Amino acid sequence: MESTLSLGNFVTLGLLILLQAVLGFDNLLYISLESKKAPAERQAMVRRLGIGLAIVFRIVLLVLLVRMISYFQDPLFHLGWTDVAEGTVNLHSLIVLFGGAFIIYTATKEIWHMMGAADLEGHGGEKRSAGKVIFWIVAMNLVFSFDSILSAIALTDVLWVMTTAIIVSGLLMIWLADHVSVFLERNRMYEVLGLFILFVVGIMLLTEGGHLAHLKLMGNPIVPMSKTTFYFVIGVLVLTDIVQTRYQRKLLREKQLLAEMAKQARR
Repeated sequence: MESTLSLGNFVTLGLLILLQAVLGFDNLLYISLESKKAPAERQAMVRRLGIGLAIVFRIVLLVLLVRMISYFQDPLFHLGWTDVAEGTVNLHSLIVLFGGAFIIYTATKEIWHMMGAADLEGHGGEKRSAGKVIFWIVAMNLVFSFDSILSAIALTDVLWVMTTAIIVSGLLMIWLADHVSVFLERNRMYEVLGLFILFVVGIMLLTEGGHLAHLKLMGNPIVPMSKTTFYFVIGVLVLTDIVQTRYQRKLLREKQLLAEMAKQARR
C-alpha cells in the first residue's frame, strides 16, 4: 500500500493530469463545435453525457491497451505499391487515420456551409439528433485519447494513477466545454478560426497515423506533425485572426469617418 500511495505516484498523477489537459485542447474544441449540431436546449446535456461516457470508455480502452497493446500494434495488412504507397497498417494507425480524415471532412463541410446562402438566411448549421452527436463525441474522444493513454502507460504502470488522471481531466473537460461553447456562441466570428484549427488537427492526426503505419508516398516517408509545430501553427492562426479583425475595424471606422465628412461637405 505504501508503494502504490507513494509521493512519486502523486507527482506522476499531477503530470498526467497536466498532460491530459494539454493534449485535450483539440478534443475540447471538437466537442464544443460538434455539440452545436444538437437541438439548442439539449446541447449542454449532450456535452456532459458525451464526455461522461467517453471517460468510461477511456478507462476501458486504458485497460485494453495495458493488457492487449500488442494486438493494436500487430500488422493488419501491407501496402506494397513500390514508389507509390508502401507501409504496414495496424489497428492503432487505422483508428488514427480514420479520425484525422473524419475531422478534416467535418471541418471542410462546416466551412463550406458557412460560405453558403443557407447560413446567411439564418438556417444555421446541420442539425443532428442528440444521440448521434453523443456518439460522435464519444467516438472522436477515443481517437484523441490514444496519445494521452499511451503517454500515461509510458510514465507509469500504476492503474489507479492513470484512471484518476482520466477521471479528473474528464471532469475538467466537462467544465471547460460549457465555457468554450458559450464563448463561441457569443463570438461567432471565432467559429471560423475554430474550424480551421480543427482542420489542422485532422492533418496532424493523418500524419501521425501515416507515421504509425510507416507509410511512404511516392517514396517519401510520412513524418508526424509535432505538438510544437501544431501549437506554433495555432498561434499563427490566432495572431492572424486578431490582426485581421482589428484591421477590419480600422477600415470600418475610416469608412464611417469619410461618410460623415462627405455628409458635412454636402451641407
